[in-house]
Amino acid sequence: MSADWFEHNNRYLAATLEWLRAKLEQFASESSRGGLVEISPLERWLGKDSRPVPSDTVGQTAKAREEAERAGGPVALTLLAQRFGLSEFERDTLMLCAALDLDPNVASLCARALGSPSRTYPTFGLALSMLDEPAWDALSPHRPLRFARMIDINMPPGTALTAAALRADERIVNFLKGVNAIDDRLTALIRPAGAPLALSQTQSAVSASVVAQLKRSAESAALPIVQLVGVDDACRMGIAQEVAEAIGRKLYRLDASVLPTTAADIEQTARLWQRETVMLPVALYIDGDRAESGETATALARFLEREAGFIFLGVGETPMSLPRLTVPFDVAKPTPAEQHAEWVSSIEGPELERNKTASLLAGQFSLNLAEIREAVRSISDDLLTQRLWRVCRDMSRPRLDQLAQRLAAKATWDNLVLPDEQMKLMLQIAGQVRARHRVYTDWGFAKSMNRGFGINALFAGESGTGKTMGAEVLANDLDLNLYRIDLSAVVSKYIGETEKNLRRLFDAAEQGGAILFFDEADALFGKRSEVRDSHDRYANIEINYLLQRIESFNGLSILATNMRSALDTAFLRRLRFVVNFPFPSAKERRAIWERAWPPQVPREGLDYDRLARMNLSGGNIHSIALNAAFAAAQNGQKITMSTIVASARMELRKLERPFNEAEFR
Repeated sequence: MSADWFEHNNRYLAATLEWLRAKLEQFASESSRGGLVEISPLERWLGKDSRPVPSDTVGQTAKAREEAERAGGPVALTLLAQRFGLSEFERDTLMLCAALDLDPNVASLCARALGSPSRTYPTFGLALSMLDEPAWDALSPHRPLRFARMIDINMPPGTALTAAALRADERIVNFLKGVNAIDDRLTALIRPAGAPLALSQTQSAVSASVVAQLKRSAESAALPIVQLVGVDDACRMGIAQEVAEAIGRKLYRLDASVLPTTAADIEQTARLWQRETVMLPVALYIDGDRAESGETATALARFLEREAGFIFLGVGETPMSLPRLTVPFDVAKPTPAEQHAEWVSSIEGPELERNKTASLLAGQFSLNLAEIREAVRSISDDLLTQRLWRVCRDMSRPRLDQLAQRLAAKATWDNLVLPDEQMKLMLQIAGQVRARHRVYTDWGFAKSMNRGFGINALFAGESGTGKTMGAEVLANDLDLNLYRIDLSAVVSKYIGETEKNLRRLFDAAEQGGAILFFDEADALFGKRSEVRDSHDRYANIEINYLLQRIESFNGLSILATNMRSALDTAFLRRLRFVVNFPFPSAKERRAIWERAWPPQVPREGLDYDRLARMNLSGGNIHSIALNAAFAAAQNGQKITMSTIVASARMELRKLERPFNEAEFR
């Protein structure tokens, strides 16, 4: 608003206050002489008004008020009345209530008019008796004064509505003064969306479709709730920002989890926001990721019952069922080609080097454009592909650390001892992860495939044969985070909760290119059983979901099991790699013994051929080697055969296996 408008609005307010003071003084004077004692508000509303003709002061101030309003454009009160459909009587009643905050003399005038020194406030009865064109329904619950919370009614038990104290809401008073800002009661829940996020070409096409849908809806009926369906909240938010800017609205953001849960508080919040949509050009984006069930979902559904202007609801995989008309739009991350192009344009350096780096990063990580630019900005000196890779890798850690256990991958190819066939399979897995962008994008395989572009592998073998070490070796070689799935945090006894936990896990891992390691996978991916009761049915649903989700996962997932036969056959069919970790032979046991200690560990007189005679797994060998190292360190000696034999004897007792002394002769 301009300075001229504020001056014009202030002149109108001053004229209106003069008119109200004159009306109150006249009414108080007539009441004190008994002129209106026998005329009740209801009788006046019915037309039985015996008041005398207004005094010259009232007439003069009324004329001055009309002239002040006509002197310029619409004043704040006129704008408010137009937007909410207020009648003349409702306008004047609202101004009478607001006058308490605008003029200190009004309180004493109300006390005189009501004939009580303690009643320093206007009432509905006073408004009906004093103001023109009285309307009994002005304070009904469905009319704007009460429905939009424009006035506060203080009505203790036993008090009639006509005698209750009235006061204008602070937000409304500020609006009448020309100060138009979001209600303070909402600022604790909502916040401005901030600067628009960068969108890819395919995402901008989605926002254009949303704008077209909203324009069609605005012409025909009430606006629908736009549900933006996708796993990346930043992409959903970016589209909502672009749409809000296109329709001339300022976007605010609300997390559904902070909504109040009591019915009265939800209703209050909904009406306050609904009021803001009339008073300001605003739109609301609601993050509904955590509103799938329970009190949050109930509160969100109740909040969305109201027609509250432009609302965007961000959800994960499926649209929510709501009591109002909704229109869903799928929101995906930028395509691999768009991510590749963004990497190329953001990275500095020779074109060939930029393309090579972009292919590696776009092939492994799924980031939005803002995250790509943030990653590049974080590299301030010479651009190194390895450093940029690690920045992208670490972006996903805060999301995944809450869902699974991150393993520090320290093992290398030198630590892993496997037969040649299994070692070749492991190298193939690493090679396919590195070449995904070239095969899927550059060579066009992605255009003819409708399943996930990830890689999955099963590590099957007895305990201690190196399955976890194999996963660590791959993570270390590929320089990716490795997460072991905590079954206690994933599997839930409540129907549907296991699928929700896994969905959050896969979504977070997919974005950061992390490796998911399902230890004891047969507990999650077991065979589907014959349905005999509801428990069997829901257990099978969980397995079906897991089979579909792991197949569509775009990263590397590794499943380890000691019981390959317990896995569902349909699931085994969908695995790209199956690596059997056999019990080590004597040749492999010797190699494991040779690599069991770091080079700096003092050793003397070790016979690896004799050690390899012990029929032990790699895990047992490492336990014996570590115990022998501690024993030698405590005694201040080197590791010798006798130290190892003592540790081996202790390990075999733990396994309840006999110790064969002949193996060391």
